[in-house]
Amino acid sequence: MKMKTIQKSKWLIMFSLAMMYVLSSPLTVLAAEEEAYTPAVFATFWALLPPVVAIALALITKEVYSSLFIGILVGGLFYSGGNFEGTVLHIYNDGIISVLTDGYNMGIIVFLVILGVMVALMNKAGGSAAFGRWASDHIQSRAGAQLATVLLGVLIFIDDYFNCLTVGSVMRPVTDKHNISRAKLSYLIDATAAPVCIIAPISSWAAAVSGFVPGEDGLAVFIKAIPYNYYALLTIVMMVAMIVMNVEFGPMAEHEKNAINGDLFSMANRLNPNAEEEKGNPKGKVIDLLIPIVCLIICCVIGMVYTGGFFEGESFITAFSNSDASVGLALGSFFGLVITIVLYMCRRVLSFKESMECVPEGFKAMVPAILILTFAWTLKAMTDSLGAKDFVANLVSSASGNLMNFLPAIIFLVACFLAFATGTSWGTFGILIPIVVEALSSSDPKLMIIAISACMAGAVCGDHCSPISDTTIMASAGAQCDHVNHVSTQLPYAIVAAGVSFFSYIVAGFVRNAAISLVVAVALMLVTLFLIKNTSKDS
Repeated sequence: MKMKTIQKSKWLIMFSLAMMYVLSSPLTVLAAEEEAYTPAVFATFWALLPPVVAIALALITKEVYSSLFIGILVGGLFYSGGNFEGTVLHIYNDGIISVLTDGYNMGIIVFLVILGVMVALMNKAGGSAAFGRWASDHIQSRAGAQLATVLLGVLIFIDDYFNCLTVGSVMRPVTDKHNISRAKLSYLIDATAAPVCIIAPISSWAAAVSGFVPGEDGLAVFIKAIPYNYYALLTIVMMVAMIVMNVEFGPMAEHEKNAINGDLFSMANRLNPNAEEEKGNPKGKVIDLLIPIVCLIICCVIGMVYTGGFFEGESFITAFSNSDASVGLALGSFFGLVITIVLYMCRRVLSFKESMECVPEGFKAMVPAILILTFAWTLKAMTDSLGAKDFVANLVSSASGNLMNFLPAIIFLVACFLAFATGTSWGTFGILIPIVVEALSSSDPKLMIIAISACMAGAVCGDHCSPISDTTIMASAGAQCDHVNHVSTQLPYAIVAAGVSFFSYIVAGFVRNAAISLVVAVALMLVTLFLIKNTSKDS
């Protein structure tokens, strides 16, 4: 009996050990596989298919949420090789949950919500309405309203997110008063956001680009590249010239025609039907708009240099270069919000209770933008996991040795395509600029500057065109314009600027003189607009 008990115990121990081995082995294998797992389509052309699907569906169906989700689903299926469980886990764990728990992304969402609350406060306090009344007395024409929008966009060069939402909230009453379509307002906002930031030495974009130039003085390289940044410069020239020459073409012409007749949205239902019903406090004055905006700008600048170590002894430029835009903007906007609430209480235009009622209203106004941003970030996570960056980097590296004079134009096109497909210009900088520096820093420094500028210009161009770009989404939110309407109307304008920029980079590759190349680029843009205007008249 004792022998049987001992035998049973031995078998029980052996069985337990075997079960532990069986149970632990798959976990070990799975962990090893998870670390070493590479999808079959990694770093191939197929890695770019998910964003292409999402963009195509958005433009065809005019419905952005489902289009983005289908693109995400395609990315998840490619990554898992068609496995159901793997697809679901990759989409949610590595996608949606991952991007929403990312500190940088959450800082941007906080910044968005606080700006939404501030816009609601300014509307309720009557500051926006008062500015609209003041502007209607001083801005007498549609051209004047558009030029004022461009000027404000150029002045707010610190950050593109801040630019989009601030310019939109301030200029909406003015452009509405002069029957300018929301699609045109969105274009003006979008075209003075990233294009202005990418040529401003003191901006979050300059800080980002400076960090992507290994072994070089990043800020000095950035400044040298400004005269060659044709897409940004020509976009600004194009906007002003179209306003002065009264040129409209493509779907935007239809939207502007409808706006003149009273339909600002060119759609059956407005995006935010309650937006203009809020008349605000009749005691509100222009200072109730200007003081919060100025305080917000100052607080955001302080917030950004704080994150860069300015108060720990770093110089202002160095602090700005090292700043964390997400944290800085979130901190700055919070203090701007507190100052705004205190200002309105002191001026007795809003009570504390009324100010707090604006918090959920501002949050609700930003829900569409937050939802689109979340899906766009998730789609980017899908393309990253499929090796889209590696595919493009290999493509550029293999082509860099041939046709050197045409290299800036080729890099511009590659950057356009990558930023359009992924919806990120900063990611495009990170991929292409180090490759350009490595290939050209010692052999041809002058061409390196032109090529780096082509990287930046192409990245901004692709970002400008892409419906899944953060800045494009912010511009729609700032103008309270339907997102697909904004994308479809601005695309022809962006393509024209991109085409002229492409030919300008060919000229720059051969001439290699900043002044001559820029004069040729501007002249080419003005001639193109003149031809478009005459062609539109004839048709």
